[in-house]
Amino acid sequence: MALEPDFATQQRILEELRVRHGGLANREALVEGLFGGIFLALAAALAAFAQWSGTSALAVVAAVLAFAVAARVEFDMAGGFAVPTQLAFVPLLLVAPPALVPLLVALAWALARSPDIARGRTPLSRLWVAFGNGWFALGPALVLMAAGPHPGVGIIVVALLTQCVSDVAGSSLREAALRGPKLREQIRELREVVAIDAALAPAGLIVGLASAQYPWAPLALVGLLGVLAVFSRERRERVRSLAELSNAYRGTAYVLGDVVEADDAYTGEHCRGVVQLAMEVGERLGLKPEALRNLEFGALLHDVGKIAIPKEIINKPGKLDAHEFQIVKTHTTEGQALLDRVGGFMSEVGRIVRSHHERWDGAGYPDGLAGEAIPLEARIIAACDSWNAMTTTRSYRRAMPAEAAHAEMIACSGSQFDPRVVDALLELVAPPV
Repeated sequence: MALEPDFATQQRILEELRVRHGGLANREALVEGLFGGIFLALAAALAAFAQWSGTSALAVVAAVLAFAVAARVEFDMAGGFAVPTQLAFVPLLLVAPPALVPLLVALAWALARSPDIARGRTPLSRLWVAFGNGWFALGPALVLMAAGPHPGVGIIVVALLTQCVSDVAGSSLREAALRGPKLREQIRELREVVAIDAALAPAGLIVGLASAQYPWAPLALVGLLGVLAVFSRERRERVRSLAELSNAYRGTAYVLGDVVEADDAYTGEHCRGVVQLAMEVGERLGLKPEALRNLEFGALLHDVGKIAIPKEIINKPGKLDAHEFQIVKTHTTEGQALLDRVGGFMSEVGRIVRSHHERWDGAGYPDGLAGEAIPLEARIIAACDSWNAMTTTRSYRRAMPAEAAHAEMIACSGSQFDPRVVDALLELVAPPV
């Protein structure tokens, strides 16, 4: 769980936060009700076999309360959140009748969600989600029930291993029912949760062993959980701040785009056309979220350097002479310089803006880069920019027919443009039959 989540993780966390406190959609309500209901039914069935002899009620209550507190400490991560409940779950396994543990976990989840439900922040239907999160308790309970009273450390370790198995199995099945079978991705996300549980288990074991002599021992975890809660809130605010910063960058980009458009109406409209097409090509080529973000900004701002070019050259009705063309060519480096001043990931965008007139064969400008040395985002913008330019009416010529533009892109594939980008582009713009 990185302290500085990458862009893709930020987006998933924000989406999860938007969903988490809302009501359940029809399919989600069905799946969560089913998984939560089955868990409650199994927990109630196991509870019928509970034997209270030798059990300290105070230790059980303390462990349940500690679990409820831990369940409110949410560390946001891609696909959901991690909670330090392992600190209290291990003591609960040691102080409560094993057959009663799953039902006590359900009770602790309900206690953890009660404040948000009472304040109206979370709908009551979200309790089914909490109950569905309790599947991890079934495996350890069954192992300890089979082992009998006074299990050794080896049995406890086996029980915790079955916790991992039942957690991964239950979560994967539930996610598959909600969003389709993406087992590899789900296991990759759950791996982080399992690692956190494994790291916290030894501390939980020590507290659980201490509970035999000091039944209130699980409550000693509350102070530590309070510190973790501070860190979890800081992480959430950090993610939100990063999202706000990203939105601020986007707003800055659109303002700069409007400045360009104010000087040259064609350029402004042209930029927006390139953005839409470039994003579709980028998605088709499988760019990652960070690259797609940079592509979006690069496509929007690829001509931003033209604000440094004299208006009489930009808006000249006829063709440019050699000197004028050399001046126009500086818009790539001027654009990079402008974005470097903005800073942050805009510096990466500036590198893309600088290279969007490079050619696949190395005959472009300003650096004469060739092939894979040209940033992929710049190669996409170059192709989309040319397609949009050819199929859009300019001050000195009318738009080219789509069939002719298609033939031109094919002719320039492998020389001016990356062939892979051209193929993806032409698949999107409906090639002529």
